[in-house]
Amino acid sequence: MKPTSHQTSRTAGLWSGPRAYTMRGWFAEPTTLIGLLLVILFVYLIAGPILLLLSDGITVQFADQRRADQTTGELTTYYLERALLSPVAQDLFWRPLLNTLLVAIGAILIAFTVGGTMGWLLARTDMFGRRWFGTALLVPYILPSWTFALAWSTLFKNRTTGGPQGWMEAMGFTPPDWLAFGYLPITIILALHYAPFVILLVGNALRQFDTQLEDSARILGAGRIVVARRIIMPLMLPSILSAMTLIFAKCLGDFGVTYILGVPVGFNVLATSLFRSISTSQAGISAVLAATIVFFGAISILIDMRLLREAKRFVTIGSKGAMSRITKLGRWRVPATGLASLVFFVGALLPMTVLFLTTIMQTPADFSLSNLTLDYWIGTNLNTTALSTGILLTPEFWSATWNTLWIVGLAAVGAGVLGQLVGYIVVRTPMRGLGVFLKQVTFLPYLVPGIAFAAAYLSMFAVPRGPVPALYGTSIILVLAMLADQMPFASRAGISAMMQLGSEPEEAARVAGAGWFKRMTRIVLPIQRGPLVAGVLLPFISGLKGISLVVVLAVPGTDVLTTYALRLVDYGYSQAANAVVLMICAIAFFGTIFVQRLGNASLADGIGGK
Repeated sequence: MKPTSHQTSRTAGLWSGPRAYTMRGWFAEPTTLIGLLLVILFVYLIAGPILLLLSDGITVQFADQRRADQTTGELTTYYLERALLSPVAQDLFWRPLLNTLLVAIGAILIAFTVGGTMGWLLARTDMFGRRWFGTALLVPYILPSWTFALAWSTLFKNRTTGGPQGWMEAMGFTPPDWLAFGYLPITIILALHYAPFVILLVGNALRQFDTQLEDSARILGAGRIVVARRIIMPLMLPSILSAMTLIFAKCLGDFGVTYILGVPVGFNVLATSLFRSISTSQAGISAVLAATIVFFGAISILIDMRLLREAKRFVTIGSKGAMSRITKLGRWRVPATGLASLVFFVGALLPMTVLFLTTIMQTPADFSLSNLTLDYWIGTNLNTTALSTGILLTPEFWSATWNTLWIVGLAAVGAGVLGQLVGYIVVRTPMRGLGVFLKQVTFLPYLVPGIAFAAAYLSMFAVPRGPVPALYGTSIILVLAMLADQMPFASRAGISAMMQLGSEPEEAARVAGAGWFKRMTRIVLPIQRGPLVAGVLLPFISGLKGISLVVVLAVPGTDVLTTYALRLVDYGYSQAANAVVLMICAIAFFGTIFVQRLGNASLADGIGGK
């Protein structure tokens, strides 16, 4: 049947006029089509799991039909009531929530005391070794936070939870429970781990602050307290509040420290309570707890984003000499350097030294030469049930190492490549809404702490969904979860790099007849090689040391180094666990240094001096 003249003119009208011209512009290059495919991919890998997780908290799960007195899939308030109002709500939700808030507040206060002081010394004084300390004081954040929990346990552990004794107890002093476990050590460790946030943000703000304002106020008779209260603090407030919200968001999702130092004595935070619910297959309760963590995390990050926008309103103008003027410490120069050395010793050197010494000691806290051994590294026929050789001779260690390299490596490469594509689409696509959506959806995992994002992936991939089989228990779920979790960093790196690359080289190649693929492979990617490599290595290092995400999704057959170390801790093989942790720390530290060299930058560039 031939189309009528009316139908023909109507069809032609769709491809004529301003709207048709705009659509032809959208699809003249494959950029828009690739962007649409990325939208589908990220909705499935990022938005879908999070929305499905949240829905689990308000729909009846199969295992709870009788308790809820409803059928599977019905809308329900059962899980909210059980988590918030039932007799078990205190242990399940309210006490972990209170503990989470108290730990976060305590960590913020200590981190600001330590980090604020160090940031000022590095940015505004003539303390010895400012540039070296500018890098050294950031080491605690490069290393996994739960590394320091293992070191603390080695030093202060008592026999409350059984197992081998700690160093203090071996030396004749039994630490009280409040020092060995629970709130105090967890708070101190998280504070030292996140103090580099304060050093970076406060230090950067102080370096950019025009000291002429302070000089003018003092000339007019204002004292130091008035200058600090009326001039410095208002200008510093956005950076201070930004650091506070970031630390709060990070503490919400931290799992490893509390698992090691809190769970053995019944001290739970939201992250460990969520892990316990997942371990006991309480999907609905897990969704409520995860949603709570997501809510607080999202509020924290949104506040931080608002504060960063507000900070742009505070601009001071001064000469280069005024901006770089530093305070002469005089006789306080040596004590200030000693204080910085103490912070580095307590926050990095001591924990690493303690962990290493435990791996070469047969009996804790016995420093005699006869007690030293390499058995936990290369020994054979060890007198243990499940670990008969040192870790370097143990097949499970090398299996976990191989899993780490290929799982984390594949996820990092995928995140890096997709991040560059997202950057290209956001900057180059003529469809503005497409770029905005990609920018937002790839940032979404940053609002969701790792333990909650892992719960979302468990909810999404624990059962078959359409053509996709159940992925839990396979390595694929780890690759996908790590890739999606690292997209905020990879996409922002790709966007930043592409914004610095003008369109002129591509336009010249297009005029010469080069297609899109040739322009990408011959022009864009070679120019963006540095950002691409950095966009791969940074997610790799982050995935290498992270534990909150993989602890929920990994099983013994898919162990990576972090989960393998945690299983050794559970078995009571602390020396072997510490040896594995040291290997993780070495890879993370030297990988970070490599990234610095690759980008021709220093961690101290923003805060230190010569």
